[in-house]
Amino acid sequence: MKTILSFLSILFLSISIHSQEFKFDTETIDYGSVSIGSNGDKVFVFKNIGTQPLIISNIQSSCGCTVPKKPEKPIMPGEKGEIKVSYDTKRVGGFSKQITIFSNAKEPKKVIRIKGIVEQAASLEKEKSLISN
Repeated sequence: MKTILSFLSILFLSISIHSQEFKFDTETIDYGSVSIGSNGDKVFVFKNIGTQPLIISNIQSSCGCTVPKKPEKPIMPGEKGEIKVSYDTKRVGGFSKQITIFSNAKEPKKVIRIKGIVEQAASLEKEKSLISN
């Protein structure tokens, strides 16, 4: 009987520990076509839809050209949080990068993405003039 009660207590604690969840407004941000050297900062907005504080312990990007910044404080239930991402737009060409979030949520590892194309400024201006004509 004590074993069953111990098991149920542990089960209850583990369920309550992992009752945090978060939902993003969007899981992929498309930069579209941007010119070289332009502002590469974007923000992912999410909401804690769980019943406990959400703690983001770490965020990793798939390369050094993408720098994510995690919230420093726990996100309380019902509150919104932000993950800021900076992409180095000095690299010409298409990009598709992953940002992996580690947290105390029910799904402890979550992947969000950024994508787009960095073009030479002259190419972008030429394309804009063709469109306007």
